[in-house]
Amino acid sequence: MLGDRQDLTFVARMESRIEGFSVIGDLKWHLWDGVIADLWDVSCGDRAEGYYVSPDPRLFVALDVDGDGAFFVEGAKGEVSRYDRALSMAYIPAGVPIRGRVEGLRRIRHLDLHFDVATLTRRFGRSLDREALQMSRFQFRDDRVAMLAGLIAAECGSDEPLHDLYGEGLLNALFASLFQIDQPGAARRRSPLSRRKLRLVTDYIDAHCLDRIRLADLAALTGLSETAMSHAFKAATGVPPHRWQMQARIDRAKAMMARRAASLGDIAEATGFFDQAHLTRVFKAVVGVTPGAWMKSAGSP
Repeated sequence: MLGDRQDLTFVARMESRIEGFSVIGDLKWHLWDGVIADLWDVSCGDRAEGYYVSPDPRLFVALDVDGDGAFFVEGAKGEVSRYDRALSMAYIPAGVPIRGRVEGLRRIRHLDLHFDVATLTRRFGRSLDREALQMSRFQFRDDRVAMLAGLIAAECGSDEPLHDLYGEGLLNALFASLFQIDQPGAARRRSPLSRRKLRLVTDYIDAHCLDRIRLADLAALTGLSETAMSHAFKAATGVPPHRWQMQARIDRAKAMMARRAASLGDIAEATGFFDQAHLTRVFKAVVGVTPGAWMKSAGSP
């Protein structure tokens, strides 16, 4: 099935339990280096629902939505996102479980991209922000990512797909845009946010760090586009907005650990992480050590 690309060994390991969805026609998919793209076209029953979790990160893109209702996605902490328009997306990190249910939709056509973190790291090296891989993004829109996802979906559905280098080029462009991967070593001449606008944004992030913060919310504070705001924020602080939010959450977790106020599981729940394992992964990525090692060095039990 892999043709002459026997070196491609990545396998998507999704655990799913679904009810009420029926695949229209045949499932279309394509395997590239470290990426599996699934193109789904499904009819939806009255109470269609599903549970999904995977050890690999994935991107969900709603290509077509037919009906007056919506597809609802519920994260591990109960936050609910509504998908009722084409080209809305969700990025789900590795190990993060979600539930989905349908109300009033007849059909959904969507693209799922499952990818291998080790392969992505090999492609982009240190330019890839590993913390960005840990942060869920529900119900967002990005015109450039949507255009690239549409071209990737066309390759999956084509009877005569082009050379794999074409698809891999599309995927490289998609990941570079999705995770805002800069050119390594390039000195970007981008204007930073003014001190007043930076204070507005950082105060907002710090105050809402436990909530889902959209780039659109931050852009509205500055009067800039989402892309321009994100680049200007990074030029001013050295980190993208999502990393600032993760640092704020970790600071909240550190404060609770220092007060010995709760177990790590309770701290994870209180600071916006899905579970103790999720907190541990992000904490180590930000701080450099595990929560247990940090508490030991700080003198906490």
